[in-house]
Amino acid sequence: MDFDTYERDLWDGRADAYQSGFARMTAWSVGPLLDAAAVTSGTRVLDAGTGPGIVSREAVRRGADVIALDADPGMAATARANVPGLDVREAILPDLPLPDASFDAVVGNFVINHVSRPEEAVRQFARVLRPGGKLALTCWEMPPSGALALVSEALEEAGVPVPDDIPTPPFAELGQTGPFGGLLRDAGFADGEAARLRWLHEVDPEDWWTTGALARIGVNGVIVSRQDPPTVDKIKVAYDRLAARYATSGGRIALPANALLATGTR
Repeated sequence: MDFDTYERDLWDGRADAYQSGFARMTAWSVGPLLDAAAVTSGTRVLDAGTGPGIVSREAVRRGADVIALDADPGMAATARANVPGLDVREAILPDLPLPDASFDAVVGNFVINHVSRPEEAVRQFARVLRPGGKLALTCWEMPPSGALALVSEALEEAGVPVPDDIPTPPFAELGQTGPFGGLLRDAGFADGEAARLRWLHEVDPEDWWTTGALARIGVNGVIVSRQDPPTVDKIKVAYDRLAARYATSGGRIALPANALLATGTR
């Protein structure tokens, strides 16, 4: 399966599950992302890969003028519902049907790792930025660890392999500070650089399992969805044991979130 086809299938019908689970973790980086792009009142912002609109909502709260994009119609509809009046358009990156030099800032919260041609996507972001405009992108640090690795570790412990038809993400080799910053510099952002973001996401372990693995969110969710009930039960036993490493008060777990933030000036 080619990566774009895989991604469209991966997110089709997943907006509600993503919003109730994974998006609550990625919301932590919205503030640093918008700060890095100098988003404030009057800033004209492109929110690329808006998902349920969490970045756009905060940018609007700051007084910015926002256009949001998402490839998935369900995500776009969710963003419109969450941010009344938001201009949300459907587009599959790196295609960017917008005029040159039309934004003061372009931001993308965990979207670049879902793009089949990340180098071209960053070049397109540069194209739509005005001179002096800011780009800020987050991605997960590779290889996956902490919150991103919990279910994959359970799959491995249960002896469930990654199916051959699931493609390797093009971004897999770019998820370190050096390559991520270099991606921006290669696209013309001379000051492009990347830094690590670290936080703990506290969540009920049953909610994390239900809204992630059982809701077919991400690669691990796809793999779990293909298993028969006894195998799913085996994965869950491994998941529960591994999740206990992160136990905190009240039966919850505190999952390490290990991400990167890349910034550059046009």
